[in-house]
Amino acid sequence: MRYLLIFWALPLGLFWGWYGLSYHDINFGLGFFSREMNDLLFRIYGNILGIDPTIIPGMVARACVLDSFILMAIIAFRRRRSLWAWFKEKRTAYRSGEAAADVRNLSSAP
Repeated sequence: MRYLLIFWALPLGLFWGWYGLSYHDINFGLGFFSREMNDLLFRIYGNILGIDPTIIPGMVARACVLDSFILMAIIAFRRRRSLWAWFKEKRTAYRSGEAAADVRNLSSAP
């Protein structure tokens, strides 16, 4: 899990942190966080890719969401035995009426 945070969440957090600060021109006196740098960077990427620079952030966002789903599917596949055991435990608790009893107890709270 530590490596997941280092190699997946940290780069995403850094990129989206930079993008949010530069998009709203919260630059703290640094040119790197300025709106001009944001526009220049996406204009360069747009010229390299041959597409409109305004659609690149949306494309990156969709790619991040897709990659996140793929990564979570890989993690779920690797931990499928423990997830299946947890699911069976919850299902048997629900079928035995423990979950229904908990709901009834909460509904009669003052």
